[in-house]
Amino acid sequence: MAVDYAVIVLYLAGMLAVGWWGMRRATSKSDFLVAGRRLGPAMYSGTMAAIVLGGASTIGGVGLGYQYGLSGAWMVFAIGLGLLALSVFFSARIARLKVYTVSEMLDLRYGGAAGLISGVVMWAYTLMLAVTSTIAYATIFDVLFGLDRTVSIVLGGAIVVAYSTLGGMWSITLTDMVQFVVKTIGVLLLLLPIAVIKAGGFGAMADRLPHDYFAPLGIGGQTVFTYVLIYSFGMLIGQDIWQRVFTARSDRVARLGGTAAGTYCLVYALAGAVIGTAAKVLYPHLGSPDDAFATIVKDTLPVGVRGLVLAAALSAVMSTSSGALIACATVAHQDIWSRLKGAARARRHPAPQAASGTAGGPQRAEPDAAPGGEPDAAPDEVRGNRLFTLLMGLAVIVIASALNNVVEALTLAYNLLVGGLLVPILGGLLWKRGTAAGALASVAAGGLTVIGLMASLGVLANEPIYYGLLASLVAYVAVSLATRPTDQAVLTVWRERLAGREGAPSPLSRV
Repeated sequence: MAVDYAVIVLYLAGMLAVGWWGMRRATSKSDFLVAGRRLGPAMYSGTMAAIVLGGASTIGGVGLGYQYGLSGAWMVFAIGLGLLALSVFFSARIARLKVYTVSEMLDLRYGGAAGLISGVVMWAYTLMLAVTSTIAYATIFDVLFGLDRTVSIVLGGAIVVAYSTLGGMWSITLTDMVQFVVKTIGVLLLLLPIAVIKAGGFGAMADRLPHDYFAPLGIGGQTVFTYVLIYSFGMLIGQDIWQRVFTARSDRVARLGGTAAGTYCLVYALAGAVIGTAAKVLYPHLGSPDDAFATIVKDTLPVGVRGLVLAAALSAVMSTSSGALIACATVAHQDIWSRLKGAARARRHPAPQAASGTAGGPQRAEPDAAPGGEPDAAPDEVRGNRLFTLLMGLAVIVIASALNNVVEALTLAYNLLVGGLLVPILGGLLWKRGTAAGALASVAAGGLTVIGLMASLGVLANEPIYYGLLASLVAYVAVSLATRPTDQAVLTVWRERLAGREGAPSPLSRV
């Protein structure tokens, strides 16, 4: 195992070195939060695939394959379908908005009334996503070094917090590219064929396992439907995903690069299920399906290769954890802290409304420093975002150390995200009659319904997300039709920005 340990240690040291190098490139707010909006198709597709394929997709995907066979691919398959839908139908428009957060998009579309509450919901989602990703370090470092759970979380979390805080999105982008390559080699090119060969090939696997292991819906039709609702739709609206879309240098890169990443996810989903199915043949009586990945790696791979594949699992966790961390910090700083600070300042020093202003419309446009409409960024903007990344990272490590039920935490996060924000976000993109009042009612109705049903039926029940989405949709349509249409001045700015026309005003200042 000495060689395997050396591979892991060198990999972790390399991540820190890349973070230090990325710090030199993160000289503006745009660099720190969205990598300067300069990523080309290769880097964009690699980093997008890296962030969506985390520990749940790798360790959990293999575990589902162990438990259900090939139909265990549906969870990761739903992630890939969501990323494909986002890339084909929405990513070009999202990239042209030149914003930093989902809440800024809602501000721009609805006239500034929905940003704070949506920011709180999005912050809770990204925080829990970062926490659940960080908890996965406990499993990996226990397999690697036999470390205590808390020590593992602190060690893995500290490395991610360090490189994310140093270089922001530039460091995360560079490390994600390394992680994408490691995952591709370790899981797809090495572990997949070796696992199938060790299990005797597909013929032997089919002979030794029940027929349900090879049925497309062996996991259950209702489970597949729930996966699509939660994960596919979650891909459409998550801050961690949108923030990667914002890094594309053009809408064409966002569309084509995202399509490539989504296709890669579909392949990765099937690979994980096949590996899990092979593990069921080799080790039919494991204590937990989630042990399948580590067990087949330890017992079937040669020295050195084993270290690389374990590094691939570590890569999967780190890429999702770092992406969720910077998304959490961005929302906390941009959508919550800056808005509350602006509101406090406005109460102390109220400013008269301009004669040309409209009620609920834009109050002040941020200055543009570049032809792309990018706001000018002073050094203190970078320091502020770096500080929030550090603070959120420390909070994530503390919560992860105290939390045990990962599945419930992740389900809670996705239910709140999809139930509360899916309808107002997609409604804003697709239906011009949607209003700010409708958006707020939608967030409240969907969020409260999800919370209430989870409290009564259990966090893991399917019904909360079903009825939460229905309540959100009904509230959005009914309240939007019952209230005055969004001001035409607001819609004009929205259409200009959506079309990517230079010179259109930036999103609203935080109030």
